[in-house]
Amino acid sequence: MDQSVENVVIIGSGPAGWAAAIYTARANLKPLVIEGDPTSEVNRQQGTIPLGQLALTTEVENYPGWPAGHTRELLKSALTDESLPYWVAANKPQPNHGINGPELMELMRQQARNFGTRIVSKDVVRVDFADRPFTLTTHDGQQVRTRTVIVATGARANYLGMPSEDRYKNRGVSACAVCDGALPRFRQKGIAVIGGGDSAVEEATYLTKFGSKVNLLVRRDALRASKIMQARAMENPKIEIHWNTELEEVLGTEEAGVTGALVKNNKTGQLRELPVSGVFLAIGHTPNTGFLVGQVKTNETGYIVWTTLARTYTSVEGVFAAGDVADDYYRQAITAAGTGCMAALDAERYLAHHGHV
Repeated sequence: MDQSVENVVIIGSGPAGWAAAIYTARANLKPLVIEGDPTSEVNRQQGTIPLGQLALTTEVENYPGWPAGHTRELLKSALTDESLPYWVAANKPQPNHGINGPELMELMRQQARNFGTRIVSKDVVRVDFADRPFTLTTHDGQQVRTRTVIVATGARANYLGMPSEDRYKNRGVSACAVCDGALPRFRQKGIAVIGGGDSAVEEATYLTKFGSKVNLLVRRDALRASKIMQARAMENPKIEIHWNTELEEVLGTEEAGVTGALVKNNKTGQLRELPVSGVFLAIGHTPNTGFLVGQVKTNETGYIVWTTLARTYTSVEGVFAAGDVADDYYRQAITAAGTGCMAALDAERYLAHHGHV
């Protein structure tokens, strides 16, 4: 990376980042995507490898355009195992479903490349938005100067950190009911949801559409959820609330994935097993904004604040935010891609207004 000034740099490589890259590349802005470091152990452990959260997902059934049944044939001409990055090739296609997460993300990545997007596999560790052009510093000390920035670094789901939880991620352990709840493995089976806030009750309620019973594990003797959400959980006959209960271990086998949950009553110390096919974590998300260190306005939980209604503007003119790094409500691939498009158009119009295009 030389010291010439870029028109637009996109930080992040999930659906928001690639959508922004496709739109800015087609506008002849010659975008540079800094996608993250695939060799970083920190990235692996906290789930921030390149290609975003979908790179950690298996079946994707709710992204428009990928119906089940014929996707395998479509992909044969586009992707081969030999051409895929290791983090994509490790996840084989599921022929009975539309597409899996890593494949979908690699196709987005390739589409952006087809329009001339340049890609650097590094982590941005520091930014300077005080002076123009902006300066971005990567983990190896290299600096990039740019007129605009689109931050699309996403948010990572919070997990408990136990080895068995990690072992069965995407094989029954999930942090997104809307993403995974309709999968066959959960239908008419017991399910466990961890958490006591609004998100946990929302997840549990949603999962009752598919599971035979939803066990809501609450570590306290009361829900933190709003009154209306508490009533919704307590009145639902398919939800059983387990008070003062914590997850001790996710149980399962290599073949079947999750088969149960070992839980502990934190008042009595009593252990017992719950027969479940899925364990859903609903204990929050952490936006990937640590590298910004106060350079743009964030809310109390660290998400970037959009400062103008229906725009992707941040508190710094020329810096835009897209996807889950600024959206703590929807957190879906399709909404992230939509705001990636919006950020690209906002950046293009900003550059045109300032005479750079």
